[in-house]
Amino acid sequence: MDWEQVYDAYPVNRQLIWLNNCGTVPAGEHIKEAQARYLAGYAQEGVFSRVAPYADTLARIKVLLSGLLNCLPREVTLVHHTAEGMLFVSQGLDLGPGDEVVLLENEYPSNVYPWRNLASKGVRMVAVPPGEHPDQFIDELSRRLTPRTRVVSLSAVHWCTGMPLPLTRVGELCRERGITFVVDGAQGVGHQPVDPHRDGVDYMAFSAWKWLMGPLGLGGFFVARDKLEDLQPAFWATGSVVDDETYLPYRDELKPDADRFILSTPNFGDWVYFLAALKFLDAIGFERARQRILELNAYLAAGLSDKGFTVLSDRFPEYPTGITVCRKTGLDAAALVGQLKAQGIVVAARLGSLRLAPHIYNSFSQLDRVLDILRRI
Repeated sequence: MDWEQVYDAYPVNRQLIWLNNCGTVPAGEHIKEAQARYLAGYAQEGVFSRVAPYADTLARIKVLLSGLLNCLPREVTLVHHTAEGMLFVSQGLDLGPGDEVVLLENEYPSNVYPWRNLASKGVRMVAVPPGEHPDQFIDELSRRLTPRTRVVSLSAVHWCTGMPLPLTRVGELCRERGITFVVDGAQGVGHQPVDPHRDGVDYMAFSAWKWLMGPLGLGGFFVARDKLEDLQPAFWATGSVVDDETYLPYRDELKPDADRFILSTPNFGDWVYFLAALKFLDAIGFERARQRILELNAYLAAGLSDKGFTVLSDRFPEYPTGITVCRKTGLDAAALVGQLKAQGIVVAARLGSLRLAPHIYNSFSQLDRVLDILRRI
């Protein structure tokens, strides 16, 4: 693979070293070109433009996502973000007084507030500490499951520590007890080998703008084919029903797949953006891209350890991650983020630690520069 060509495809590399890719990813040249073609066609023919037909664009995105997730195209659709998908699940399941939903301690808010909405119904939230190793997490989770546990809803990767969660083992625990398993895949899809059927996942929502390199304000939503009817749509809108482009007479039949959760007219430019991003990754190979992410992070983690940083992923080496989180006695992580930004390096601080996340368009020479600056700081 010519990784220099990938590096050149991202204009951000000409002025910044962007290492917050588990937060957002800047646009590449292929995105700019796809958007320009779409806008030129729309300017000439409006919705009749043949540059990126609506149905074809959605179908191609669903095929690429289903290939990545090893599921059927009908099991995946597009939403606006992880939170929207989680709201569809939390509001669509039949939960009531005394039921328990198990979440991860210090979980990302997109997988917290949708469940808190159920507090008025008497649904109880239970938080599980992640521990310092996935095995510890499984032990903690097992201890907190009770006959009242109805849902386990977890991130695929902890956003503050970079630790991947053992989804397959969690799925086994849930199947044994008849518990619904929900995943926030924002930090996992494209970064970890997430396979919802293998992992026993019933529902999963994920954002487009992190490891999948897509646009802000767009996400994916997986609904296992045998769980679709268990999820009652909290909302019906124009796009929920069959033959949705025929407005009258009104219909009472929902679409027979996950597309019933596309409520109405989307921001179609985002779909064009996302398709271009997925095609770029698919041309490289999703697995090859994933391995490149892990390779860059292993190099970065080793360099940080050599510089005297405590690297959290050293605690779980058999679970490789694309998110490198580190700390060092006497260094203020938040202040360090500002110092690095002044040097043109974009990282983040989480729970008092420094978080770095390279993607496939980053280079080893960029990482060497970051390590050198950290050494001098």
